[in-house]
Amino acid sequence: MNVLTVQKNTLTIYLKLLAVALFWGGTFIAGRIVAPQIPHMTAAALRFMVACALLVPLAWKVEGGLPKLNRAQLHATFALGATGIFLYNICFFAALERMPAGRTALFVALNPIVTALILAALFGERLGARRWIGIFIAFVGASVVITKGDLSGAIADFSQSVGQGELFMICAICGWAAYTIIGRHALKGLSPIAATTYASLWGLLLLMCGASTEWHQFEPRHLSWQVLAALLYLGAVGTVIGFVWYYEGVKAIGPARTAVFNNLIPVFGIGLGALLLGEPILISMVAGGILVIGGVLLTNR
Repeated sequence: MNVLTVQKNTLTIYLKLLAVALFWGGTFIAGRIVAPQIPHMTAAALRFMVACALLVPLAWKVEGGLPKLNRAQLHATFALGATGIFLYNICFFAALERMPAGRTALFVALNPIVTALILAALFGERLGARRWIGIFIAFVGASVVITKGDLSGAIADFSQSVGQGELFMICAICGWAAYTIIGRHALKGLSPIAATTYASLWGLLLLMCGASTEWHQFEPRHLSWQVLAALLYLGAVGTVIGFVWYYEGVKAIGPARTAVFNNLIPVFGIGLGALLLGEPILISMVAGGILVIGGVLLTNR
């Protein structure tokens, strides 16, 4: 393979990763469209019906099928489904019902920070001085975003400054951090496609059980073409295509360089929210977002 071919392939990977960040930023716009119209567990179940309908044949095409799980893998994939699919998506839709899409997307940048703190607390992973400084900067930035720049007012009246939407998104971040850690430590011998497919199937099962309690709230007339398009986007583009292209990046250029593109998700989320939904871009969002992304880069350098 000559140098020109290598450069062309690398450029293709970078463009795909840029597209993944755009796709994942777009999930907040799609979620914002869906959340007010459909009960949250029902919306999440519909999203993963689409995702599983595509992931299962993809696993057969790429890997010849899904492997048989041993007991440890069975428990691990169930935990993935319960945290990263079930818990995350319920909180994701609940937050988007209460907050603008761009503001919600900014919370995604905190995922690496929360993951690092949980690893330090539960697994004894050491955090050096530089990483603690990065964590502090990121949390200052998150505080600016959450309180809309009014840190002193938030201290005086926490309940008025921090609403339910922010709390739901913090819970979503914790669920995704747990998903990340479980995947890192417990899934020996499973490929990313197999692990994600099993996690999605478990998550779909849990979501369908939860959705059965919401049937009396569900009104089919709310399934407008915009809502259906948003659900298709969430399941096919935001979940399946995003996942496949992301792991192509991990395989080609490594996890560290691939993960840097995640910092673009809030940028695209804010931009798309302003462009498509007419959401305001607050100074506190920009300043806080810069601090959060800077803190994350310092922590994971």
